Amino acid sequence: MSASPLLDVRDVSKVFTMGGVLSRKQIKAVNEVSFALSAKKPEIFTIIGESGSGKTTLARMILGSEVPTSGELLFEGKDIAARRGAERLAFMARVQPIFQNPFEAFNPLKRVDRYLASTARRFLNARTEAEMEGPMDEALQHVGLSLREVKGRFPHELSGGQLQRTAIARALISKPSVIVADEPVSMVDASLRMAIVNLFKRLRNELGVTIIYITHDLATAYYISDRIIIMQKGHVVEMGPARPILEAPQHPYSQLLKRSVLSFDGAGGGRITRSGREEVDTSAEALIKGRLKPAGDGRLVRVG
Repeated sequence: MSASPLLDVRDVSKVFTMGGVLSRKQIKAVNEVSFALSAKKPEIFTIIGESGSGKTTLARMILGSEVPTSGELLFEGKDIAARRGAERLAFMARVQPIFQNPFEAFNPLKRVDRYLASTARRFLNARTEAEMEGPMDEALQHVGLSLREVKGRFPHELSGGQLQRTAIARALISKPSVIVADEPVSMVDASLRMAIVNLFKRLRNELGVTIIYITHDLATAYYISDRIIIMQKGHVVEMGPARPILEAPQHPYSQLLKRSVLSFDGAGGGRITRSGREEVDTSAEALIKGRLKPAGDGRLVRVG
């Protein structure tokens, strides 16, 4: 008998009711989505879609903060929505979130290390300073920081990149099996995006953590993902291995998304950024067409 999936999403839908009694309407944010993540092989599983596609609602259901209208989400064979008390706390330790804006994840009036200590107390039952600081420093080391660097500092005293890496370290303290990362690079500078996505690859390879990476950035998705789903208006329109789908999308929406999100001009700059803003994506086409390749240290180098 084969082992149960780590996460099993079965025909999940989420319907929201909007308006009053006379103008009530229902919006299907997620429509019969299914996929499974292996318990034996960690991966970076990416959910791609524009605003309104349902990807964040799906993430909230995976985290247990939204209950599906229909369908099931099973973690290690048990229904996520049905977990209560100690079972719910154990699930939260195993499935950790990372949010889009690190400056909103931390209270500006609270020292950053207090968040880390609180996580150690809650999920590891740490009580003494030594019991808390050991796991805190270990988690920070995994993201290229140390407890000495962040201890006693307020959020505004750290850069956006440092704060996002601290948020990732906070998620690692409980030694999770899954991290749900919702647009984790959209609020950091272009120069730091590759560092963050490379960090996710290291967490997968070295710690065996499965990353559910939620984004509308096809360039970073192409670079780090093992598998992807592309969502449009709550539906999954494509699913499978990341690079074949992103190189040659079959669904009209996927093709449109590729054309609109990625700038194909001036390839060769080695930066992954979104088009239509002050910074122009100068690497996306070259990366996808094979003219650039990852060098292994976060840089992109020319082929040939």
